[in-house]
Amino acid sequence: MVRKTLAGGFVAAAGLVALQSPAFAGGLERGGYNIDLLFDPGKVAAEAAATYVMPQRKLKNVQDVDTTSGAFPFNGTAAGNGGGNLNGLSTSADGSEGYWVPRIGIKAGIDNADCMFDYSEPWGAHKKPGRDWAGANEDIETKVESRNYALTCSYRFDAGPGQLRIIGGGFYQEVFGFQERLVQDFTGVPPAFGGLQSGVGRLDLEGDGWGWRAGLAYEIPEYAFRASLVYNSEVKLNDITGTLDLSQVNGTAPFDVYGSQSMPDVVELRVQSGIAPDWLAFGSVKWTDWSQLQKVRFFCKDPGAFAGCASPGGVTALDLGYRDGWTISGGIGHKFNEQWSGAASITWDRGTSQGYGTNTDTWTLGLGAAYTPNENVEFRLAGVIGVLTGGESGRVTLGGEEYGTRANYDFGDDLVTAISTSVKVRF
Repeated sequence: MVRKTLAGGFVAAAGLVALQSPAFAGGLERGGYNIDLLFDPGKVAAEAAATYVMPQRKLKNVQDVDTTSGAFPFNGTAAGNGGGNLNGLSTSADGSEGYWVPRIGIKAGIDNADCMFDYSEPWGAHKKPGRDWAGANEDIETKVESRNYALTCSYRFDAGPGQLRIIGGGFYQEVFGFQERLVQDFTGVPPAFGGLQSGVGRLDLEGDGWGWRAGLAYEIPEYAFRASLVYNSEVKLNDITGTLDLSQVNGTAPFDVYGSQSMPDVVELRVQSGIAPDWLAFGSVKWTDWSQLQKVRFFCKDPGAFAGCASPGGVTALDLGYRDGWTISGGIGHKFNEQWSGAASITWDRGTSQGYGTNTDTWTLGLGAAYTPNENVEFRLAGVIGVLTGGESGRVTLGGEEYGTRANYDFGDDLVTAISTSVKVRF
């Protein structure tokens, strides 16, 4: 009876935490990695989940810090590469966009072996402050998306009072996106000197690579106890390809660019245990190697495509300047009856920004419920509210490289909310 009661609460609470935590982490994290379905006790189980996140980051006191211009003297600024003086534009902007985080998976087990295939979108970002703010030379719109296809298997065997599970698998990952920014402001420039162009440059990119995971888990079903430690390798995007379109800046036809970057490796420790009949405690610690992402440089495939192709530092770059991320979460789950259970959790994520960007520390509170009308179907719904802590972004030097050379701004504590839902079917 103890085993049955605790296990029911365990399954519901663990699923609720999996829906809540990753979507608020720093860097480019969206859904992160999740293998909870692998532990489902059913022989065959399928799950579909979706989270919608609504951050409300507001940028304030924005200042264009390099007001030089390649269109001098028509716009009344000094000659240079700053793109013009934008300080007459809005000093505030919306620094975030809402986004979906989907996941689907299916798991099958035979004897002591289990395998799971899942699709997820672990990484992403979307900012769209627009053209009419004083930081448009830094960003008009940036969007990064990903797709991850994974196969993960485990084998478990008796060890002491419980079972030890060995976990391994691999995944194929695609990362793609674009950035638009105002390279040159042509306000006040006569048509003959480029005044008919928008001055907006656009970088499109895509890359793919393979990764692997390995881990261990120890389970004692009688106490709803599970401890797992899983390592997910980096994914080397050795051949990122794309195009740079400067046709609205200098009339140059779009040309091909290339670069390379690794997406981060991740280590996560998770512990869950029954603490009383119908009560469960859980927690996790995760480290993500976001410091791999600093300046992502792009080079011309054809060195003669554009004068800037001769630069040894590349023709353009995505400036990130991240530090490693840490995410710590803990909470309590309770089983009310055979159909209903709930959970509450609190999560802290250390921001990855280091004086440039808006990825500061985040605190979130999550509440959720699971409804199991019968042993074959489970519905879950969770809501999250949190605080994106305030800070500022400007010129900094990291590892000998400069960041934030186009705009300064600050931001206060902002609200973030999300809603998650999932359905699981066992056969």
